[in-house]
Amino acid sequence: MWERSVVVSAPGKAILHGEHAVVHGKVALAVALDLRTFLRLRRCGERGVCVRLPGVGVVRSWDVPSLQALRRGFAADFDESKSPSAEQLDMLKEFAGIAAGASAPESLATLAFLYMYLAISAKHGDVPSVDILVWSELPTGAGLGSSAAYTVCLAAALLTACGAISCPLKEGEPTARWTEEELALINRWAFQGERVIHGSPSGVDNAVGTWGGALRYQSGKITPLKRVPMLKILLTNTKVPRSTKVLVAGVKEKILKFPAIMNPVLDSIDAISQECQSVLEAMPANPSPEYYPVLEELFDINQHHLNVMGAGHPSLDRLCGVTASHGLHSKLTGAGGGGCGITLLRPDTSPLAVEAAKRDLCACGFECWETSIGASGVTLHSSSSLSTQVLHALAES
Repeated sequence: MWERSVVVSAPGKAILHGEHAVVHGKVALAVALDLRTFLRLRRCGERGVCVRLPGVGVVRSWDVPSLQALRRGFAADFDESKSPSAEQLDMLKEFAGIAAGASAPESLATLAFLYMYLAISAKHGDVPSVDILVWSELPTGAGLGSSAAYTVCLAAALLTACGAISCPLKEGEPTARWTEEELALINRWAFQGERVIHGSPSGVDNAVGTWGGALRYQSGKITPLKRVPMLKILLTNTKVPRSTKVLVAGVKEKILKFPAIMNPVLDSIDAISQECQSVLEAMPANPSPEYYPVLEELFDINQHHLNVMGAGHPSLDRLCGVTASHGLHSKLTGAGGGGCGITLLRPDTSPLAVEAAKRDLCACGFECWETSIGASGVTLHSSSSLSTQVLHALAES
């Protein structure tokens, strides 16, 4: 049973292979990034609830009686198997003073918190008066699963606070994880939060945030890969804005216009995803360096395919060219048209080459992180296990 404070974290996500092809029934591989969102939930003495998300400028508080009255006023029951109703969301917007068509990150984050707090307390028992602080290593709006990491953290913390799931951290342990049954419950409620934010999400992002590692996604079916290695990557944000909706529509139009040309490209991307899955599952038992050239070739081939499909952008071509000049292999991740790219780093990649690549990428105006894929999913932390940076961010204000 938790006492006064709970700290949880969840990873972001990247698409390794299968962008755009997944929309047309092909396999996609999603992987957990070792860039995380952290959430601290503390019991507070006053009868109030406070949520602070400094990354998106949210500082909101409400008294518990008002929240309980709001919960009683809902016409429809809360249910983690059903999408939040328009009526429920309209009531929450009115309560929080959010405009009807608001889509800014701070508005959606507030709305998701209110829905999840009320729904979880209605379904599983009252959540006590709490203070919640969120800090993230993930940029927002970059297609890296920042909203799902947030809703996964919220679900885990709120479910722990109301006693719906255990507090598995034992004294002296730095971290702990929940049972499979408890993780499934966290995932279901995190998906509800994603529905509030995105309307009709696939469920991939919150599943990656919950279970970590790597997932296979095809035609709505999500299958976690049993064992995957932690692979080092460079993650680069070109900072070029793009519309996923417009890019998806453009790819669809090209497929309809040239089916005999484009359908084989989709089939090839599907084969790349499946080949990559086979390699990733084989690596933990036999960590041979011979796998890395295969992964690099798959990156190169898939990047060319994505350009053919119309998902490329000059900024991404520049990213790939810069890293290639240092002997590295890159591809876009996500919708393309700008956004982010990933660069595979072999275990024997020279640190000097990595630093030189990062320097050149930053000189292009890009933002760059050296991180890993295949990270662990939602995790409960002891204070002693947190980095100085996280402790500072979660310190008393």
